[in-house]
Amino acid sequence: MRVTSRLKESFVAGLILVAPLAVTLYILRILVSWSLQFINPVVTELGLIQTAANVEVAAQILAVVLIVSVITALGLLAQWSIGKHLFGNLGRTINVVPLVSTIYGSIRQVATSLVESGSQFERTVLVEYPREDVYSVGFVTGEGRSSIDEVAGERAHSVFLPNSPNPTAGRLVMVPESQIHETDMSVREGMGMIVTTGMGSEEERLEAYEDEAVVAVDRAD
Repeated sequence: MRVTSRLKESFVAGLILVAPLAVTLYILRILVSWSLQFINPVVTELGLIQTAANVEVAAQILAVVLIVSVITALGLLAQWSIGKHLFGNLGRTINVVPLVSTIYGSIRQVATSLVESGSQFERTVLVEYPREDVYSVGFVTGEGRSSIDEVAGERAHSVFLPNSPNPTAGRLVMVPESQIHETDMSVREGMGMIVTTGMGSEEERLEAYEDEAVVAVDRAD
């Protein structure tokens, strides 16, 4: 019995050691696969594989450096008057295109809300979604219209439910006030939890949120 108990304890200890690492590697694999959708086309179009002596990983790293450099350059340009004028005209042009303006405007609004200290999200809440007794982290964005209140039978609020670990995508739901569960988390803390899928310490979650928020705004620009 002692041997069996010792083996069980050893297995549990090993599981506690390996499980977090396995989950971390799995999430990293998903993020890398998603990132390659943007990196590989750059490698192909610019012929970086030949530049990197036919070493695919080196070509991908070079593509990442180029993408980051371009994003940084655009960010610098956007801070100058000529950049503000140029991107302002681009934004106004996009806003007159049906459907495209809706998609672009929504993503831009969410991305901007992620990094601005005065976030357009009012507060972090919990909503029973996608079924009862399962709670999703959401952010109240405003009150619903009177026609929606009539359907709900009470005052309703618009709540944005971000995807994890990519909070720039998600869904908008209209939730009756009585079905919104308040939390003591700030918007920043809630976003940090979503970006890290609930893992890591509070400090690590906030740092991950800030990094993801900067990347999100760069993509929206």
